[in-house]
Amino acid sequence: MRQTLFRSFILSPVIIFLINSALAAGIPADVKKRLDVIVPDYDAISVKATPISGLYEFIDDGRVLYISQDGRYIVNGSIIDLEDKVNLTEKTQNKIIQRLIDGYDEKKMIVFPAEESTRYTITVFTDVDCPYCAMLHKEVPKLNKAGITVRYLMYPRAGPGSETFIKSVSVWCADDQKKAIGRAKEGAVIKVKTCDNPVLEQFELGQKIGVTGTPTLILENGKILPGFLPADQLINLLENQ
Repeated sequence: MRQTLFRSFILSPVIIFLINSALAAGIPADVKKRLDVIVPDYDAISVKATPISGLYEFIDDGRVLYISQDGRYIVNGSIIDLEDKVNLTEKTQNKIIQRLIDGYDEKKMIVFPAEESTRYTITVFTDVDCPYCAMLHKEVPKLNKAGITVRYLMYPRAGPGSETFIKSVSVWCADDQKKAIGRAKEGAVIKVKTCDNPVLEQFELGQKIGVTGTPTLILENGKILPGFLPADQLINLLENQ
């Protein structure tokens, strides 16, 4: 029995190598060669043919990109299936975002849970000095009452070292994070505090996902909703998505 387990342990890297080789075998040589040179950190397992002949999809640092079969051209844009009325690029991108958000530790978020059972969960990249973020925060009690859990990730748009970044760290390090983030969004002076915090990590996650402004809402399926929505509109959208 011990010998069998030992053999399984030894063979597992070989099996992984064979699986990766089989997946890579479907990639045209020119495509792989070109990607290995110009995008060395691309996800090799992600490379696949698209519905467009001669165009291949690949993922690099969380972004969906395309490369021609001869490895000459890289395309940054959306493929839209007009017959099925589906944005294929967005569909793949949403899956990537969903995986990134699902893989992030909720204990590092500031969470306002639904009052009773959670019907939906939204994850919000927020800037404590953003007026539209403040408007959204005022809607949180109504969202919670409707069964929507709101989870905040910090995204100080001015970047590391800025006053907003320092304020975001102070909110995270506050004894009562929920009270502190509310007061910060109201424009109150927040006592400067420091501690081990995930603010930079969350800022970088937002950049990887493609956050360009705040608030940016991420739905459970990875779909991005940029900007402020009143609670009634957001509830309606969630119920009809």
